[in-house]
Amino acid sequence: MTTFSELSPIASVEPTAPARVRIGELLVASGKLTPRDLERALLAQQEMGGMLGRVVVRLGLVSDADVAQILAGQLGLALAKASDFPDLVPEVEGLLPEFLHAHNVCPLRVEGTTLHIAMARPQDAFVVKALRLATGLDIRPLLALEADIEKALTAPIEEAASDDGFGDVTDSGDFVEHLKDLASEAPVIRLVNAIIGRVIDLRASDIHLEPFDDGLHVRYRVDGVIHPGEVVPPRLSAAVSSRVKLLAHLDIAERRLPQDGRIKTRVKGRELDLRVSTVPTVHGESVVMRVLDRASVRLELEKMGFAPDTLARFNQLLAKPHGILLVTGPTGSGKTTTLYAALAKIDASEQKIITVEDPVEYQLDGINQIQVHAQINLTFANALRSILRQDPDIIMIGEMRDGETAQIAVQSALTGHLVLSTLHTNTAAGAVIRMQDMGVERYLITSSVNGVLAQRLVRTLCDHCKEPYEPESALLAQSGLQRFLGAGQRTIYRAVGCPECRHSGYRGRTGIHELMVLDEAMRRAIIEGQDANLLNSLAAKHGMLSLYEDGLRKVAAGVTSLDELARVTQDQSDA
Repeated sequence: MTTFSELSPIASVEPTAPARVRIGELLVASGKLTPRDLERALLAQQEMGGMLGRVVVRLGLVSDADVAQILAGQLGLALAKASDFPDLVPEVEGLLPEFLHAHNVCPLRVEGTTLHIAMARPQDAFVVKALRLATGLDIRPLLALEADIEKALTAPIEEAASDDGFGDVTDSGDFVEHLKDLASEAPVIRLVNAIIGRVIDLRASDIHLEPFDDGLHVRYRVDGVIHPGEVVPPRLSAAVSSRVKLLAHLDIAERRLPQDGRIKTRVKGRELDLRVSTVPTVHGESVVMRVLDRASVRLELEKMGFAPDTLARFNQLLAKPHGILLVTGPTGSGKTTTLYAALAKIDASEQKIITVEDPVEYQLDGINQIQVHAQINLTFANALRSILRQDPDIIMIGEMRDGETAQIAVQSALTGHLVLSTLHTNTAAGAVIRMQDMGVERYLITSSVNGVLAQRLVRTLCDHCKEPYEPESALLAQSGLQRFLGAGQRTIYRAVGCPECRHSGYRGRTGIHELMVLDEAMRRAIIEGQDANLLNSLAAKHGMLSLYEDGLRKVAAGVTSLDELARVTQDQSDA
């Protein structure tokens, strides 16, 4: 694993004052900045001073790389990328390390009598002249990010100091103040910004900060799979965790109890919500940030992987005036997103829609959303009782967690409301058994529940590198894939890996679904007390495809691979 250097979030490269507005105009013209954002930045520049490029990056309106690219074009210089820097910075006679650090310059290579050098401010004539006089060489400046220059010039930060940064601080109050001071220092701020900023490039859904003996391990969940990232050295571990807690408005003095919070930020021009959870471990606090990227969420059922026949039946259930429609699956299977997409499909101007959620992940236009607050006893059950007096047409319950919530949901459905909710079960049939376990009578289940949708998310194959192949006949028969292949079709696809997909073979995810509609035969079986396996078999006889079978349709269509389908559906039992 690599180790973070003390990253800078900005290229401090910019022409002098008269060109400042022009830089803003170029950013607007290139689509990196809106005119309104430019106005914000100019006002902020008047208050905080400094260069406009630094201001727009500090405000999170554009990335440092975007600013550098615009400036490079404006100055007519090449842009030195991180990959252009040598592993070992060449020693050039006449250049002292202190000078390089002070002026943010880094030698790249010497060719004959020409020194190619990366500069954070290549338009600084004084520095260029000083370089020429000190080395006796012709200077060819290249524009570079200050972060890349710092990284090339400095040793990894775990070698920068053996001191743990805490000295002899022993009093708890002093320790907390010391943590606040550390968390507010520029290197820690840059480090946390860099960690959060990577989610855009990686398309990550979660950031995990896990403390161990050798430091704070950073890991990212991409397309449902955890990937190792960097290691923050022990001397900065507590400061990084404290910085995240400060951003989430959590109590940094409380390190013995779990805490939950939220960060709203803007990264590289994208609005991000981060749901923050901290829990104490033996080596310190483990922090997980769930990324809620409003720009990437797809609230259209048609774009969520539904097969046409499944989507048609699901829409029929949504159109019913009352009853319960459940979405089931494990954590991270996209249940809440499916419910949001279902609500987005309903005309909120004609119907009163109220949701009860923990937490409210995305704010929807025209819909009344309630955040559960356990500390003041605003639970799912209590909120549900209150909203029934608000005359709703449709109620969405973020999760049916207990018997009391389930009972109120059933009563709501029986009194003329359409209720949407989620349950943690592996199969659609398992939801019926779970409701029984919660204490809901069978006759109430058959009277109120219209249908259950179970779903998973499978990674989709990268279009740039997926490889066609013909599986052996034995595998076709064993997997059950043959029935979903077209006449004469034997070719399916497998993952390979390329730079486009970061060598994983997959890029993005899509849904696989099984939809159980409660018809008369199913209701009779529930009243008779049949178990989940028998209910599942009965639904299959009436045309329901299982999660695995729906996945096989996507394998046959070249959307995903057999290996990925097996990984996701290896446990479909609720028995």
